[in-house]
Amino acid sequence: MEILIFFLIIIVIYALFSKLLKKTTVTSPIVFTALGLFLGSETLGIIETELDLEVFLIVSELALVLTLFLDASRIHVRSLKEESALPLRLLAIGMPLTIFLGTFFAAAFFVEFSIWESAIIATILAPTDAGLGKKIVNSRLVPSNIRHSLNVESGLNDGLAVPLLILFIALAEAGTAVQSPNVWVSFAVEQLGFGLLVGLFIGVIGSKLLAWSLNNDWISDTYKRLIFPALAVIAWVSAEAMGGSGFIAAFVGGLTMARVVKRVGGDFVRFMEAEGQLIILLVFFLFGIFTARNILDLDIAIILYAILSLTIIRMLPVFISLLGKKLRFNSILFVGWFGPRGLASIVLGLTLLNETSSLPGLNKIALIIMATVLMSIFAHGISSNYLTDRYSSIAAKLPENAPENLPIKGMPTRKHHP
Repeated sequence: MEILIFFLIIIVIYALFSKLLKKTTVTSPIVFTALGLFLGSETLGIIETELDLEVFLIVSELALVLTLFLDASRIHVRSLKEESALPLRLLAIGMPLTIFLGTFFAAAFFVEFSIWESAIIATILAPTDAGLGKKIVNSRLVPSNIRHSLNVESGLNDGLAVPLLILFIALAEAGTAVQSPNVWVSFAVEQLGFGLLVGLFIGVIGSKLLAWSLNNDWISDTYKRLIFPALAVIAWVSAEAMGGSGFIAAFVGGLTMARVVKRVGGDFVRFMEAEGQLIILLVFFLFGIFTARNILDLDIAIILYAILSLTIIRMLPVFISLLGKKLRFNSILFVGWFGPRGLASIVLGLTLLNETSSLPGLNKIALIIMATVLMSIFAHGISSNYLTDRYSSIAAKLPENAPENLPIKGMPTRKHHP
């Protein structure tokens, strides 16, 4: 209750100045993380309540599920095949390379870690968070193909990271004991397959029921706002209960409902910009409190790895994955830089803490994740306005037939950004 009361007081104060803050480089995740750091500091002792990691995990997962569902619902499904070359390259080539490179540097920087512990770090930090870069994915000044690629990549890479994380945790705990490859193949198929099937099922059924109600004019405006988050959570929980990835289910469910979302999309967006945003900001506030309790344990190696994670470990795989697509170098740099680590890495890090307590390097792994996400919140938040405006001026000079300007359907902009 103490944490909740402080959070709600901050919401009230922030709301009073929110329009003014939108004109600055200070984003809402920066504000709530910073205040969590300030109030949660053991030196100040303003918030003395111990943070419940299980509650933190549930709140974070809920925020991520709602975000994934919304982002997927903004993608035009029919045109995805024609327009998915860039995001598919980022997922199929860029993400594995990011994990490989992250594992390599983690093993080099932290010699006390096993190869699987290094892989755990790299996997948790591989997913990106478009929510921390709403300015980019919502700005009509940024070429549509670039916005589309970042949006789709961030929607799917966290769901793909979950089975890999569970696999690496099991291998790290097993030590030298290696199970049959069939066990891991079966596990991966369950995670991806059940996640996909549940998402499709919930999306199709939800679409038909909502369309039926809309055609008969039976649903009120209030419940137009509530039905989408309810379906997103149903997809998430159902997939997890069946052994699948709830995050993939949420994204696929939103993708499946993209057409019907267009009819009431404004209501869902309004939910995410109000009630949904409240949950997201609570996550960053809790993250700030968690960080405040552990920030003094950071060392130079952790900070250097965090910097590498946001630069070389992200940018080099992006560059390799986009070779041959005839994008301008500035465009590749832009995509490479705006791979912020946020909700997904927080959720995966908390999943690690809740899944195991036997890893020797568990506490240090948590510190590395914490440092990287913290640095990303501030670095990507502060740079988003300036770099978006700078890149937009460059992109405006590109010819109409440039790959960056490939017309993308289903990318409506939200009215607000942090």
